[in-house]
Amino acid sequence: MHTTGDKIAFGPFCLDTSTTRLFRDGADLALRPQAFSALKVLILNSGRHVDYDQMITEAWHGISVSKHTVAVTVGEVKEALKEYGPWISYRPKLGYRLEVPQSDDLIRNGRHFWVRHTREGFEKALVCFQQAALENGTDFRAFEGIALSYLMLGTFGMRPPGEMYAEFLEAHGHAVALCGLTPELRSDRAQGLHVFERKFEEAEAELLQALRDKPSLATAGVRLTMLYATWGRLDEALNAVVQARTSDALWPILPSAEIFVRLCRREFDCAVACGKKAIELHPYLAIGRAFYAGALEAAGQMDEAVAQYRLARVMSPDLPWLRAMEAACLAKGGQRSEASRILEELQEFRLTEYLDPYYLAMLLGALGRRDEAFQELERAHEENSATLFILDADVRMDPLRADPRFTPLRNKVFGTAAACMQRR
Repeated sequence: MHTTGDKIAFGPFCLDTSTTRLFRDGADLALRPQAFSALKVLILNSGRHVDYDQMITEAWHGISVSKHTVAVTVGEVKEALKEYGPWISYRPKLGYRLEVPQSDDLIRNGRHFWVRHTREGFEKALVCFQQAALENGTDFRAFEGIALSYLMLGTFGMRPPGEMYAEFLEAHGHAVALCGLTPELRSDRAQGLHVFERKFEEAEAELLQALRDKPSLATAGVRLTMLYATWGRLDEALNAVVQARTSDALWPILPSAEIFVRLCRREFDCAVACGKKAIELHPYLAIGRAFYAGALEAAGQMDEAVAQYRLARVMSPDLPWLRAMEAACLAKGGQRSEASRILEELQEFRLTEYLDPYYLAMLLGALGRRDEAFQELERAHEENSATLFILDADVRMDPLRADPRFTPLRNKVFGTAAACMQRR
């Protein structure tokens, strides 16, 4: 729990005593004044029991009400806190107590590291969440954070996908067992269904339900955008971008999702314009800058694309696939010897570190080495590369689409979903 002036932060909440408002992740929860007063008393006495007499004195300012009224009001507070409601407990003769888990600071630190969207950031976040789980095995937020860190490490090709997804499922199951299937956890599961299992219809159903339960959940909106784009439902993808923007226009990954949709629609100049806005809003987000570089590449602005790829690598040097994307761009721009040199470096790198074979396939395709490119795509399929979920939509794979080996591979990747997907 942290106090700054009139604001008291606890978990994802902020209690503003000057305006008598309660916020969760910036969203106003519209708690009525009496319930706010009761919550304020519980927070100021955090970790201690507040009996009936103290509650009447401090929350009702001495006005006598029944114990039933107090119970109903505290119940209203618990309802407003949703899955965090169990932080408030009651013991006969002792009263009510709000207890923020000791793991709260670790979870706060983990979320701080996570938003960097780099491998180092996700791994540092994972350590914080794991320590929080050790300190308090009943805090669902710790397991939620563990699950999400593994999901991102796998989704962004930072660690071996099979290993990461198995760890995600285990931690996600712990979180659900502790607090139920919240909209956030439902959205995370949908991401796994889409990216790792490529079960598009199931993923869509989960994301739509998450958004019905919590319309302001920007992550679910972005994920729905990516799902529709990779499914070939491009008009719906664009509509999902618009809806996600109304939820949180500053969500860091949202501009990248819009760039991706524009690329899928072959609206390259528009993708570049979106990319410029993205780096204005989030200049230090390597993934967003990489998407911008991809838009420049698709628009034929090779020199500027290479420059942006290199800036992205400076921001996130622990993402080897950024180097592969840069090399592919160099090859398309006629700098084949430089691209081939980078390819040799990456092949040496993969002897000791994980490198998503999808990106090597992309680079080899740009170099015209199709046999090797398809070998890497087969390897990506065997390893269940997370990046394969964009195979149908990725403009960088266009050089390989006419090859007779592409369609059989594509059908293996998408399995039963292949028939219902709109082919590019």
